[in-house]
Amino acid sequence: MPIAPRRVLARPSFLSSAESDFGLPVFETVEEALAAYEGDDAFAVLYPQKIADAARAFLSGFPGKTLYAVKANPHPAVLQTLWLAGVRAFDVASIRETEHVQSQLPDAELFLMHPIKSRATIRHAYAAGVRHFAFDCRYELEKIIQETGAAADLTLHLRIALPMTKAAMPLTGKFGADFASAPELLQAARGRAAHVGLTFHVGSQCLDLASYDTAIAYARSIVDLSGAAIDYLDCGGGFPVAYPGMAPRPWPDYFATIGKSLEAHGFGAVTVLGEPGRALCAEGGSTLARVELRKGDTLYLNDGTYGSLFDAGACAWKFPVKRLNKAEADDQAPLVLEDFSLFGPTCDSLDKMSGPFRLPSDISEGDWIEFGHLGAYGQTLSTDFNGFGIYDTVAVMSTGF
Repeated sequence: MPIAPRRVLARPSFLSSAESDFGLPVFETVEEALAAYEGDDAFAVLYPQKIADAARAFLSGFPGKTLYAVKANPHPAVLQTLWLAGVRAFDVASIRETEHVQSQLPDAELFLMHPIKSRATIRHAYAAGVRHFAFDCRYELEKIIQETGAAADLTLHLRIALPMTKAAMPLTGKFGADFASAPELLQAARGRAAHVGLTFHVGSQCLDLASYDTAIAYARSIVDLSGAAIDYLDCGGGFPVAYPGMAPRPWPDYFATIGKSLEAHGFGAVTVLGEPGRALCAEGGSTLARVELRKGDTLYLNDGTYGSLFDAGACAWKFPVKRLNKAEADDQAPLVLEDFSLFGPTCDSLDKMSGPFRLPSDISEGDWIEFGHLGAYGQTLSTDFNGFGIYDTVAVMSTGF
């Protein structure tokens, strides 16, 4: 069954709005969307133009083929926007993601780059036309061979574990063949598939350009030890977004570093892949949450860590914020800001976002806060715990933050 779009209430929550090509209520500004909202929940905003701009920048600059990591945000409007911007390949991880993308984009090329998959997922993906599969151990390799009937048209990508990299969210420990086993696994894949490749991930939100060069050099050493030529090198994701407190270099610097490293390490002739997820959609989405109560410098909201603010709680990430709906008493007076911590709406005390989040000092019950850069993972991770959740999504034609 395809992944459903965001849940819909029994009656429309937005009044007097046009409808976008993607079936969403559409407004020129987020203020207009808020003025039209009659619901009681937090709600999500997509900025299609920002998503399209990010996709075009990546497609034109990255020295290889772009695969959108669907996990970042599978909303149909996001997928359609990326397709219209020129993205043609998508990284999926499950039966439902495969079906979902194919239901929205029948002509998309799909890559199943999750290193550990169920047998049913492998069978379903191959039957659906997927020919690119990742693995990171002998057992997973054999699963793929068995469940595809030892097909002659496979492309197998060996996921390698990297030494620790300088990323805001390191991804070491769960996936990847180590240096001792990787050469033999690459040889084994070379003998079982039409094409083979290496894939790595430097970590989410990688702020260090050199990490990509280090990873590519590491991949080169594995290829040399194996004696097996490769057809693909997948540089994974990790391309950063400018969150508060994080100031990444511009994407062209990353693309230039990767391009130079590929050439320096003899990968000029292979097909290069990149898997941006956060990079393409983070700045293209936000959450609007309402203040339900203020206790000193703590605000209680109708969204939290069980909603779209998981990273703000579990990982202590900060997001750009602004108050939307309350005019200042004196337009000439300077805006006084204060640091606030936040609680979400559930009964769980873990539902806390320490921040601090810098907001107007007179913020109070009934005010709304826009949390930016939640187009990636924020909107995707929202749950229904305690009956709270993100039930509505709108498209806004302005560019947001």
